[in-house]
Amino acid sequence: MFLPDGYRALVEGAGVLERAERGRLRLTGADRRTYLQGILTNDIAALEPGTGCYAAMLTPNGRMITDMRVLELGDSVLIDLDQTLAPAIRERLDQFIFAEDVAVANESASLAQLGVYGPRAAQILAEVIAELRTEGGRTPDSTRLGGLRPYDNMRVDAGAPAVVAASDDFGIAGFEVFLASPAADALSRALIARGAMAVNRETAEVCRVEAGRPLYGVDMDQDTIPLEAGIEDRAISHTKGCYVGQEIIIRVLHRGHGRVARKLVGLTIDGPVPARGDRINAGDRHTGTITSAVHSPALGRSIALGYVHRDHAEPGTRLTVGGPEAQVPAAIVPLPAVRRS
Repeated sequence: MFLPDGYRALVEGAGVLERAERGRLRLTGADRRTYLQGILTNDIAALEPGTGCYAAMLTPNGRMITDMRVLELGDSVLIDLDQTLAPAIRERLDQFIFAEDVAVANESASLAQLGVYGPRAAQILAEVIAELRTEGGRTPDSTRLGGLRPYDNMRVDAGAPAVVAASDDFGIAGFEVFLASPAADALSRALIARGAMAVNRETAEVCRVEAGRPLYGVDMDQDTIPLEAGIEDRAISHTKGCYVGQEIIIRVLHRGHGRVARKLVGLTIDGPVPARGDRINAGDRHTGTITSAVHSPALGRSIALGYVHRDHAEPGTRLTVGGPEAQVPAAIVPLPAVRRS
């Protein structure tokens, strides 16, 4: 259920979201980054301790298997991805290990993840970490929280490090905090006591659609080429060496000049919120499908994400949404539909 107070917390203050839908894999061993370099789309070998990137795993045909956040912690690589895919991706990664010094573990159960988003997120999170640290623990500077780093010796998790990474998964600047699962509730309570508000997934989803951020399993799936979803600037390195699926990506970019048959677009809807899977029409032609739709408080109207044929993907294009007997006007808009400072 969408909660207006939670929405205001995300866009004006700070919201705390339990990321139960996310899973976590950890790769250890000296070859962990070079091993991932040939599998993922981004430049994993270039990551230094304390840095991370967004990446995708593709089939040889260039279709997405999953997307993920990749964090180099100095002694391991932490991968944050869809929780339902974590076991299969762990097994897939393990199957490709031959002589490399790499081990892959699924830490989805033992390691929790909290999202803290909003204009006040950095200040509140820094205050809470400072409050919870023990003697000798690291006190964060709220102006530098955007860097990936472990904050260790915190009373909340009995001395185990809590890793903080900058995040804008829902189009709201903030952070992902990874820490031992038994400590997650205590950290959440401490954040709320400092002025953050607990928010639910439905409310955060409104911000995500307003920001035009595609979600794997909803706006992207195993039939999606990253270029169709518009994630190539974030997910793909054009200077690294070979990776699985690269040939298809290069062929589209160089021979096809980046043209794909369909594109993920933003739409404004002159009517009620459409359902996922509703048709998008150009005249009497079925040109695409809705993948995500919400009522936008910022715009005061229904908005959506969906795929349309490239001939109808230009902002300003007038379309309709719905079946033959119940079509409502719609228009393509640039993404993000709502821009936030």
